[in-house]
Amino acid sequence: MIKRLDYTSINGQAIARMAQAKDCMSSIDAKLRALIELRVSQINGCAYCVDLHTTEARRAGETQQRLDCLTVWREVAFFDTGEKAALAWAETITLIAGTHTTSPEYDALSAHYSDRQIVDLTLIIAQMNAWNRLAISFEHLPETRDS
Repeated sequence: MIKRLDYTSINGQAIARMAQAKDCMSSIDAKLRALIELRVSQINGCAYCVDLHTTEARRAGETQQRLDCLTVWREVAFFDTGEKAALAWAETITLIAGTHTTSPEYDALSAHYSDRQIVDLTLIIAQMNAWNRLAISFEHLPETRDS
């Protein structure tokens, strides 16, 4: 449900091209990608994207417990160091106006991921922030699901 302008219909060509960009970020597996997209959406408060990426994470094999604890990922032991580095990177990039630096997070990230994966993770984060801004601006909300 979109309460304001239906941006997906008004400029469907641009939306389709944004969606196609996802195919260029293939070095990140679906499970990690869904976690990153979900965490960025949680930070930004995007209801539509939180609903979407929670569903995608489950479809990719993510457990309910990890999804339930994603907002407190630093406090729990069931995210590995690579995932924690990616989540810290996602938070730093999403909140970059306040963080102003990425050096410690980048160093931690580079210990676990290749250059290509770091670029792809950063593109995923940047794109998710753009999707969140579209959905929030036009009040794109999730539909009620039966399950």
